[in-house]
Amino acid sequence: MRRQVDRLLEKFLAVIMAILVVDVLWQVISRYVLSSPSSFTDELAGFLLIWVGLFGAAYVAGKKEHLAIDLLLQRSGPARKKFLEIFISISIILFAFAVLVIGGTWLVYTRFVLEVKSAALQIPLGYVYIVLPISGLLIVFFTIDNMLQFLKAHNEN
Repeated sequence: MRRQVDRLLEKFLAVIMAILVVDVLWQVISRYVLSSPSSFTDELAGFLLIWVGLFGAAYVAGKKEHLAIDLLLQRSGPARKKFLEIFISISIILFAFAVLVIGGTWLVYTRFVLEVKSAALQIPLGYVYIVLPISGLLIVFFTIDNMLQFLKAHNEN
């Protein structure tokens, strides 16, 4: 299942990036070549950038390639390293669940209830912010899977 989620997320990120490139390219062409700037491209680019950033963060968290300061881990013995890996994983899970899943779900819910729409595209902002709980769930899923793999490998040694 992990490989399927990875592949789906990779393809989805590639599609979003392609749409973002086309959107920004059209924005530049319409502004400088046609001298008639498109009204929606700036807003769409911002929304797509949010999605790329958050889904990209989930993707790199799953690959364990996210930004980290691991000086303490490098200088620790095996027992302390195991404790720190578990502590860091639990901290990431709690943060992602509390902030992204719970907070993001509340934000999405309130945007839909209040019927807040984007200025140029006139789409409900709940659709834009739905990326928060989804990326949070992905980060929780990947972190739990990575922690279980770490514990399995550590217990075999």
